[in-house]
Amino acid sequence: MRTSELVFKSLRETPQDAEAASHKLLLRGNYIRRLTSGVYSFLPLGYRLLRNVERIIEEELDRAGAAELLLPALQPVEIWRATGRIDKMADVLFGVEGKSGSFVLGPTHEEAVIEAMSPDIESYRDLPKLVYQLQTKFRDEPRARFGLMRTREFIMADGYSFDVDRDAMRSSYQKFYDAYLAIFARLGLQAEPVEADAGSIGGDVNHEFMVASTIGEDHFACCASCGYQANIEAARAGDREPVKVDLEVEPKTYSTPNAPGIESAIAALQALGVDVEIGGMLKSMLLIDEADRPVLALLPGDRTLNVPHGMRLADDTQMAGFAKGYIGPQGQSPRVQVLADPLVRTRPSWASGSNEHGSHVVGLRLGVDFSVDRFENLVVVEDGDPCPRCGASLSLVRSVEVGHTFQLGLTYSAVLPHARFHSVSGEELPYWMGCYGIGVTRVPAVVAQQYGSPDGDAVVWPLEVAPFVVSIVGVGATKDNEVTAISERLHASISEAGLSVIMEDRNVSVGVAMRDLELIGSPIFCIVGARSLAKGVVEVRERIHDRTIEVALEGVVETVVALGRELASERR
Repeated sequence: MRTSELVFKSLRETPQDAEAASHKLLLRGNYIRRLTSGVYSFLPLGYRLLRNVERIIEEELDRAGAAELLLPALQPVEIWRATGRIDKMADVLFGVEGKSGSFVLGPTHEEAVIEAMSPDIESYRDLPKLVYQLQTKFRDEPRARFGLMRTREFIMADGYSFDVDRDAMRSSYQKFYDAYLAIFARLGLQAEPVEADAGSIGGDVNHEFMVASTIGEDHFACCASCGYQANIEAARAGDREPVKVDLEVEPKTYSTPNAPGIESAIAALQALGVDVEIGGMLKSMLLIDEADRPVLALLPGDRTLNVPHGMRLADDTQMAGFAKGYIGPQGQSPRVQVLADPLVRTRPSWASGSNEHGSHVVGLRLGVDFSVDRFENLVVVEDGDPCPRCGASLSLVRSVEVGHTFQLGLTYSAVLPHARFHSVSGEELPYWMGCYGIGVTRVPAVVAQQYGSPDGDAVVWPLEVAPFVVSIVGVGATKDNEVTAISERLHASISEAGLSVIMEDRNVSVGVAMRDLELIGSPIFCIVGARSLAKGVVEVRERIHDRTIEVALEGVVETVVALGRELASERR
């Protein structure tokens, strides 16, 4: 292809609404264009990039034994009601009212794939089955940002597995897991599989594939000693040594009017001469479980609550009967289940709300003045917390999620009567499922963030991702017929050799041409100039490792092809 044939008009100035370097690059390089908040068009250059990502995914999933299909984006609301997810995901669903009924624009396809596959799964002989698709998804994101990182319309590669039992499901899961590692390696991304929370998808075992990034909205905890890794929502800290309670200290109540909450309570108590700091305050946070029962969560005042799966923070209506801002663990009704983080056992006494508006209690002792029904990890893990496996210090890594795999088990099939097969003994059983997703349209942004310049004005794409592997520019081509002829000849020969190539043929200065080609981001440049041709050579730049070599004209194609093979082999 020639630059004159490409829909390409680079931007000299960075768009004001672009925050991340990847967003700047994709806008300045004419890869994408915003239609509205969270919705983008892929222009020809961006679509070539996207198709390369899709090709890699397709090749690796095909190699894993998965068959590609395509499921509808428009789904009847009834199948979502059948699994109960219509309520769980109501805040992000796009609903559509049609003449024949109500529909949703699918953010995921678990229900739809069961409807599609069930007629073909009648017996254990029909299993296992591994399928996948690349399909547009819709999610009503309240905070679309960072360009392609968080959007309302996006493409996902979602896979599904169907098996006879748990062991078979784990085997299928491993196939997708290994395929994902191969995919991300070819994309040039070091994706770390970490333990994660299943969220609205469900299932027991699942992994997020996380890429360290300065613009990541997620974090994962990792241990350099034993290799433990978990998403911040699923990560847990190791136990600390419990401390004996101080039996000589009696609780004392202090008047603290207009001091709801931790910070204001500390200020009010300190004004009264009480020696208390944030780590000695006990947070008592009211939650509501899946059965709409009240649960009181206890944790140190200097830690952040990690809301347990299936629970939610109480709203103002549910707080009726509780002293909002002054809740304490003591004297709670038997109908209130009290949970505590293990850190609550690491202090001899605590300061907390008195359960009366306008006062706090200092000197509350676990097991003496208040009791706990169950201890479980309730705090968000922080840097330096002990590893739950080996006790070494954990570190937090800012990251972006690029993939997620789930062992669903019977989460969906158990509630859908037609999701059944006949076992060897003839018994009708629900099949065991897994589901697997890669954010296809997010990947270009993650790769651009990693391989682009901080200002978003240049990029060197990994070879298999690059829209064009080779860029050819003729220095003085508009005035020198030989430069033009050699450039044309190289363009044809490299293309015939099987590498994607773009040649600069516009009537622009060398500076403009090079600036635009750096936005296009080919890993290999061929620079043809009158001076080099006078020596019978062409300058070849391999940009990933920053190598420049002068190659005899007759050996340019062979050299470029060899470089391409070398770069490709590094990612496999």
